[in-house]
Amino acid sequence: MSNLIVLAFDNPEEAGQVLQSLRQQSKQGTISLNDTAVVVKDADGKVHVDNQVSKGTWAGTGLGALVGILLGGLFFPVGGLLLGAGGGALIARLMDLGVDGKFVQDVSDHMQPGTSALFILGKGDPNVALGVLREHNGKVLQTTLSSEAEANLKEALGDKGESDL
Repeated sequence: MSNLIVLAFDNPEEAGQVLQSLRQQSKQGTISLNDTAVVVKDADGKVHVDNQVSKGTWAGTGLGALVGILLGGLFFPVGGLLLGAGGGALIARLMDLGVDGKFVQDVSDHMQPGTSALFILGKGDPNVALGVLREHNGKVLQTTLSSEAEANLKEALGDKGESDL
């Protein structure tokens, strides 16, 4: 089962740095990132969201493209491929795979200028993730982890419990 973890950082670069470190671990197969989003609120208060496409969306797009080729191949091959891929991506999003966009917006609305947040939907060896996170200072905003795992995560980040985003 995948877990959702939302972390906040006091500078605009750190969420992206943490994500890059986690991606390296994902390439090694120790953790799996199903969906991620980095939200940055710049010094002017403008919000920038880098929402990574989830594995589910890619799978839906690929399946839709395959169905489009099979069904549309006889009548309009290129159009069938494009319609199938678009339909597959839409179906994957409608199946609510990944981090909810409204939730990302709610968090970004409460962030202070010059901060960042990282949304992670994934699974894997928690010790690997904790090892990556020990190199960074952040705050846990929300998790679906057990109480013990959440406490370990907060300890690794140096999170003392005060959260002002």
